[in-house]
Amino acid sequence: MKPIPIIVFASAVAALSGCSLGGESELQQWMAEERQGVRSSVRPVAEPKVFTPQAFDTRSLVDPFDPQKIAVKQTRAEGKPTGLGGPNMNRRREALEAFPLDQVRMVGMIQRAGSNIALLESGGIVHMARTGNHVGQNFGLITGISESEVQLKEIVQDPAGDWVERPARLELQEQTSSPQQRSKR
Repeated sequence: MKPIPIIVFASAVAALSGCSLGGESELQQWMAEERQGVRSSVRPVAEPKVFTPQAFDTRSLVDPFDPQKIAVKQTRAEGKPTGLGGPNMNRRREALEAFPLDQVRMVGMIQRAGSNIALLESGGIVHMARTGNHVGQNFGLITGISESEVQLKEIVQDPAGDWVERPARLELQEQTSSPQQRSKR
């Protein structure tokens, strides 16, 4: 028999016998002593903060994705003058500009010489208005007239102070009258 494999086998058996259960009991005893010496420090969880819900009203805020606002900001960043500088304050006011737009009603439409003329009532008086006339207190300009509505373009200041265009329209207000009211006329 060769002596080298026997020596290797004998040293492996001796090494494994060193890992016997006796060494493990010492390890268990040491772990128990260490656990007793260590104090756990767990801080209590803080009470949650009271949250009061707030109403979120977007009507007074500037829309960050408004294409017109983006174009104005981009034009300013490039150092060019912005296109919408505000309404013409020097022009003569028209009769329908004395009334807020919600007090103006479209009551009809007529055609003369191929162009549409809107019949707008406000303050008990019916006015004739054409494309290009102004209506309302927000510098509303009539851009189109059809049988059922008047299309407007108002110029208003946004919360940031910039002048912006805002589309608006007046729809035809049909008078609903009962048979009793018709007989009184």
